[in-house]
Amino acid sequence: MEPIWGAKPETASRVRGRIEAVLDWAAARGLRDVENPARWKGRLDKLLPRRSKVRAVRHHAALPYDKISSFMLELRERDGVAARALEFAILTATRTGEVLGAQWSEIHFGTKVWTVPAGRMKGGREHRIPLSGVAVAVLKRMANFREGDHVFPGDRRAMLSNMALLMLLRRMGHGDLTAHGFRSTFRDWAAERTNFPNEVVEMALAHAISDRTEAAYRRGDLFEKRRKLMDAWAAYCAKPIPTSGMILPFSSHQRLASPQ
Repeated sequence: MEPIWGAKPETASRVRGRIEAVLDWAAARGLRDVENPARWKGRLDKLLPRRSKVRAVRHHAALPYDKISSFMLELRERDGVAARALEFAILTATRTGEVLGAQWSEIHFGTKVWTVPAGRMKGGREHRIPLSGVAVAVLKRMANFREGDHVFPGDRRAMLSNMALLMLLRRMGHGDLTAHGFRSTFRDWAAERTNFPNEVVEMALAHAISDRTEAAYRRGDLFEKRRKLMDAWAAYCAKPIPTSGMILPFSSHQRLASPQ
């Protein structure tokens, strides 16, 4: 582990975990009867520094929440599937993979709900997402150009590529940002500009509950409270921008060209 522990801490940590799992399996099968040398606690933690000491954790670059309305105004003027996918991701505060893999069968327009199956969720649990009116409008625009099962199709594949969003951000002059970083923008806004309880915000982000006791007693998904939260977020994203004493009107010019 030592040659890569400092140079590639993320990779090294995964390798260590896999070695530990393999050797634990071997012990369970009776193929070895000595202590697992790859175990962190009580073994490697005495020989190697913690990952936090090796390299500072790099967070996804995020747009300050007070700039989100101007960003969204510019984004809505952009053509293409990539722009609509990013707009939808921001409005729903979901992960990039969840948006790019979204299928029409997961969308229920009548109740304005998007249900992501457990197999596509990071936490492995089905996640119901309340859709604001603006988010539904994005879906209806995409429905006019429906080509298959995926809501946001790519040019040569069923699903739009993650690189399409990164290239879009670069064309907009925001090459320092990532699509995932807008989840942090949403989190900061909710914490600093609203009174929604932390558990509602965390549930909206589909974060796992770290406390096992709390997780055991948490049965509901706070759906109606989350709907109010997402409606408030959509309204904030569309908030008019004061410029030189004037209020810029919300643009009604919305186009959708061929996927890019």
